[in-house]
This record gives sequence, C-alpha cells and structure tokens, in this order.
Amino acid sequence: MSYREPHAAAEPHQGAVMGMRGCEAAAECSSERPGHGLHRMQHRLAAVAASKWIDAIVLTNDADGFVTLAEFTSGDLTRVWHHESLGDVLSAGDPVALHAVYGVLVVGEQQFSVAPA
Repeated sequence: MSYREPHAAAEPHQGAVMGMRGCEAAAECSSERPGHGLHRMQHRLAAVAASKWIDAIVLTNDADGFVTLAEFTSGDLTRVWHHESLGDVLSAGDPVALHAVYGVLVVGEQQFSVAPA
C-alpha cells in the first residue's frame, strides 16, 4: 500500500474570477456557467427548492454586471454577478428574489442566472 500525499486545498473562484472566460460578448454568449445563461435544470431545481428563496431589495446595479442586494429579513448584503449588465432591468430600490442555492435572480417575470461575487 502506498502513502498518499494530501491534496492542496482548493481555492474558490467566484464572481469576477468566474467572469467571462471564453465569452467575448454577452449577446453572443451560449455558456450556461453560473452568471451566464439560465439552464433549464437550474430553473427547475430552483422552483422545486422553494424554501431557499431570499427576498431582497437592489442597492446597486453596476455596469459590469455586479448587483448588490439587501435581504429583507436580515438586512445582510449579498453581491452577485451576471455576465451582462442588468441596467435595463434593475434599478436601485427594486424588489427581487434570489435563490441562495441555485443562483437564480428573479425580477418580475424575468429570471437570470447569477454567480456569487
């Protein structure tokens, strides 16, 4: 039996690091990575796991796709990223819902995939 060396700890790569790797322009992007296109399974799982939705208010919406949210109940701040600016959809003060597990941001009738930032 051979002795095995432990693996080095994995470093999380979220938000900007996940960014637009291989994604030249948001309008032409076909990726389904977090923060890009909303995958059908991601949409379905978020609908089934209803207890993980968080109601929030938009605090900031940056042109680079970063959105800062304040949770209704706790006031905790959450920052998420989408590969395209949501400026035409979101404004400061808008109510939204965020699925904490599957990274789905709901704005009215529209849903977007977001990555934690």
